Amino acid sequence: MPRTPDHDDETPYEPAQRPPIHYAEQALLGAILLNPTLLADLAGLDPAAFDNPFHAAVFAAMCTVPALEGLTTHSGLDWLNAVLATAQSSTPGLTASFMHTLVSACPRPDHASAYAAIIRSEHARRTVRLHAERLAQAAADTTVPDRPGHALAAADALAQHLDELACRFPSHSASLPRTPPPPPAPPADREEALEAEQLLLANAVSWPAYVKEMRWLTADDFLHPAHAGLWQCVTALVHRGDPVDPVTILWEAQHRGVLAAGVTPADTLALLSTPAGSPEYWGERLVERTLLGRARHVAVRVTAYTDDPANSVHQLVTGSRRALADLHSVRSRWQRATRPPAPPTAKAETTAASRAGPRSLPTTPVASARVVPARPTAGRAP
Repeated sequence: MPRTPDHDDETPYEPAQRPPIHYAEQALLGAILLNPTLLADLAGLDPAAFDNPFHAAVFAAMCTVPALEGLTTHSGLDWLNAVLATAQSSTPGLTASFMHTLVSACPRPDHASAYAAIIRSEHARRTVRLHAERLAQAAADTTVPDRPGHALAAADALAQHLDELACRFPSHSASLPRTPPPPPAPPADREEALEAEQLLLANAVSWPAYVKEMRWLTADDFLHPAHAGLWQCVTALVHRGDPVDPVTILWEAQHRGVLAAGVTPADTLALLSTPAGSPEYWGERLVERTLLGRARHVAVRVTAYTDDPANSVHQLVTGSRRALADLHSVRSRWQRATRPPAPPTAKAETTAASRAGPRSLPTTPVASARVVPARPTAGRAP
């Protein structure tokens, strides 16, 4: 087994292969060491923008130690030693040879503004990746009571950060990322999700009157293609005003080719004949699962964009905004599904009565012939 070369743990670690941002940070710090007056042009640059912690410590020390006007060779060396001493208080591994390495790594001190722009761009990439990681964690967090709200808050934070970056970085013609988006990952609770879809279909057949109120649920919310086709059969019969029961749904499924997907008529009848709970309850469960799954996929897409070094900051912003737009469409349907029903108003009844003229009162009370079915309870039946 080859032995790892010994090295001092307190000395800055220098990997064999370094990314371009490493050289840009070295060049900027070297330019400042050669000409400390350049700090006046870098007022908006923060030490946290540096990827290397040793470079961040040196830049923070530069911003702390005041630079004297009219520096000479002797006073400039004193300022460099003061910067080194200040940086060593938080990073003991820094040495004088490390500072001289920074000076020798700067090809052109007058290009300091270009080096700073590179550092800002790479820092923007890291912050976008950080927001994407937070979104992925929020979408997968099962300990919070309001999982959709927790995930949407992380998505809003990402969107706000993208708006800030769009104002700071100029756009260009090639605005779309060149990175192909990764495919969606399969859900971890697939069996539980399929059971919820089956219960929704059975309850929708038993309570078709509530299907008209569930326009926020689409076939894309179903995992199983046969379940999505059966839901389209239910909504088609309801919107046409045709009778809805397991047999009529089975006939509609045959015409739509749903049974050709390997689903037998007997299994379909058994699936549609076992209701339990409320269709709205199970429908909300399906939209919630779609919302959380879409949030996780948005996080994966944004992370893939940030991992591709060929994408500029503007391309990251554009691609991430498009990914969030897909989440926004599901968010709108989730808000409609969970919105409390509006209280009934007498406006429509008053308008109809004014058009029809005064209504004669009956001499004897007349019982209403319409029977309103009891609303199903949410969840499973006891």
